[in-house]
Amino acid sequence: MEISGANTAPEPGATSVEAPDLVTVPTRQGLEAVDIIRRAASRADGVGPVLHDGTGDTLAFLVPPGTADAWDLPGSACTQSNGRGMRFDGAAVPAAGGTGWLLPPEAVGPVTDPEVLRAALGEAARLIEAADNCF
Repeated sequence: MEISGANTAPEPGATSVEAPDLVTVPTRQGLEAVDIIRRAASRADGVGPVLHDGTGDTLAFLVPPGTADAWDLPGSACTQSNGRGMRFDGAAVPAAGGTGWLLPPEAVGPVTDPEVLRAALGEAARLIEAADNCF
């Protein structure tokens, strides 16, 4: 999933923030994971911004920088974004190939905790497998 848009250089006097990494998963599993995380209302660490691609095949969860270094969950990929084209203000909507926000930054927390996401993706995979094997 490519992300493009405006320059992300900080405003003069602004604190520099490292760019988040992106965990990319198939859409069905990603949507289940979003629901799982949101249902866990007692958790303070909910879901952060989520991108969808223009074809509807994948979702990408923004996770803390450095997550890609140790991400090893089968069926998903984690890549460093290096801040390519990311802006986190009300006007920021990725423009590449129909990519857009499923959950925009202004509507949710800053990023998704990788351990919370890993657990939710695992549960989502089990739910999908169970549902697919019922018929």
